[in-house]
Amino acid sequence: MAQTRKYYLSILSLILALTFILSACGDGSKVNNKGADATASPAASPSASASPSAEATDTTPYTVQHAMGSTEIKGTPKRIVVLTNEGTEAVLSLGITPVGIVRAWGLDPIYQHLVDKLSGVELLGDENQPNLELIAALKPDLILGNKFRQEKIYEQLSDIAPTVFSERLNGDWQINYKIYAEALNKKEDGQAQIDQFTKRTEDFKTELGDDINKQVSIVRFNPGGIVRLYFNDTFSGVILKQIGLKRPAVQDKAAFSEDVGKERIPDMEGDVLFYFAYDNEKGEAAQAEKEWQEDALWKNLNVVKSGNVHKVYDGVWNSSGGILAANLMLDDLQKYLLKK
Repeated sequence: MAQTRKYYLSILSLILALTFILSACGDGSKVNNKGADATASPAASPSASASPSAEATDTTPYTVQHAMGSTEIKGTPKRIVVLTNEGTEAVLSLGITPVGIVRAWGLDPIYQHLVDKLSGVELLGDENQPNLELIAALKPDLILGNKFRQEKIYEQLSDIAPTVFSERLNGDWQINYKIYAEALNKKEDGQAQIDQFTKRTEDFKTELGDDINKQVSIVRFNPGGIVRLYFNDTFSGVILKQIGLKRPAVQDKAAFSEDVGKERIPDMEGDVLFYFAYDNEKGEAAQAEKEWQEDALWKNLNVVKSGNVHKVYDGVWNSSGGILAANLMLDDLQKYLLKK
């Protein structure tokens, strides 16, 4: 009997000992886990540190200096309204699809080279008259615009969402691009895009060799029979200058453009002539294009006789005015100037 009792007491002691050991191990595990959360480096515990870090980046406010002063943006914006066509290209190039944009200039509501990227995006009027009610309804967390176009409604836009404006358009597209990239909290990505484009222009200049001295003439046909020579302070003019290509003397001006009559056709002479058309529903620009090119003065241009006249897309060479168009324009230049 005594032996039986002793046996049961031994079993009970063993069970109690095991219970104590298991309890101690469980408590030790909790302490160790808490200690790892508190002291482990990001490399030792990536899952523990990644989430708080990402959250901090997404909510940290930052301030952007721009044409209208400074604007604080709280957290990386995701719902972007863009009120310039060049700004739309900037946003797209940085991997963001805006929730609202202004329509293209001309007949197409969206430029041909952007249609597939902007399917279903809300149209908000044009650059000169964006619809404030539509903008507010989209509940944006950032609005990108331009002082030259929308200075009068800046305060109203700012009441809707943080608003950042560039100063000018046309030749300032690279300056504006950096402002937009900073506003999107993608400053480094934006600089990388500019650096990439700059390298393309430098490589192209090298490829051109002696052809870098070619004089490039730029002409635009407009409704109403209006024809313009385009100078250096234009989207295409700035890019030609960056590459180092020359302009005909009469077009080598620090100005935007000049309307000319047919008697000025000789001023369109160059080693190569690029032209584009900005048309309306009546096709008046196309009519002017045909009429001018049937003129004896046009046919007598050496650039016409040599077959170095090329029609290009206005949305790329002029009206859209952003980084995507800049790269496409460079594609065109390589196509026509490097041909054998």
